[in-house]
Amino acid sequence: MTESIDRTVAIVGAGLIGRSWAIVFSAAGWRVRISDPVEEARAAALELIAGGLRELARHGLVPDPDVAAGRVEMTRDLDAALAGAGFVQECGPENLPAKCEIFRELDAKASPETIIASSSSAICPSRFAETLLGRHRCLVGHPVNPPHLVPVVEVCGAPWTARPVLDEAIRIYSSIGQTPVTIKSEVEGFVLNRLQGALLAEAFRLVGDGVISPQDLDRTVKDGLGLRWSFMGPFETIDLNAPGGLEDYCRRYTGFYRTISADPAPPTVWDQDNVSQIVSQWKTPDDADARARHSAWRDRRLAALKAHKRGADAGV
Repeated sequence: MTESIDRTVAIVGAGLIGRSWAIVFSAAGWRVRISDPVEEARAAALELIAGGLRELARHGLVPDPDVAAGRVEMTRDLDAALAGAGFVQECGPENLPAKCEIFRELDAKASPETIIASSSSAICPSRFAETLLGRHRCLVGHPVNPPHLVPVVEVCGAPWTARPVLDEAIRIYSSIGQTPVTIKSEVEGFVLNRLQGALLAEAFRLVGDGVISPQDLDRTVKDGLGLRWSFMGPFETIDLNAPGGLEDYCRRYTGFYRTISADPAPPTVWDQDNVSQIVSQWKTPDDADARARHSAWRDRRLAALKAHKRGADAGV
């Protein structure tokens, strides 16, 4: 079957996020070309992508992982990756000078109609696209790690990003099984990492102040808040936590939350003394194999949760 231009994606970078995006697009039937200048990254990527597709297949999330893996090509040559691509997902370093350089090259080489999205988790698109001739077709499509298991994508344009470009990016992300959300105005870190940052800062304060151990704090989230948050957001959660819904909840608990908000976790929770104290309690294993096994376990649990949510949403 001949692939049309709008079903070919160029992925720039064969690291963790680039490989995961390749799984997403190939599982959705797209032809995928990955470009990376690092030989070691290219050598490892295809088998890791195939393994990720097989894991999805074990949970009924991909019908034929071998066919999907066959849609993925690897190249050192960026021009070859961009040839015929209707969409670009950039997955380079989270570094502003590097992003600027990559986007200058992508804007110069990609077809004028091709949308160019960055996977940046914090850098606003106006910071790396402002001087480009094709800046109207540049945006951020920030995924959550790993995007083939966690579907939300934060779609954020610069003030000059064309509305049809944003609409088409949202359509594409939806069509490949992701959950795009629109960031209406640029803000550093977008929304997900700002929410995560608020929770992390309070977690670092509570552990650093000796209120709770890091292990018990994790249990509080994974066996408490996280269970609800796996299928409901914070507004839906509190809407069900008071007889009269969200407004009633705010009437009941505003005083308590105002008190907490008046004393937010300070930036010093990230100082080395506090971080070192928490690290000493957490005891991260030095064994790379153990960390790889733990990461693989996480991916299996996320795949199982994704399969469960898909079935529940379908009324199964």
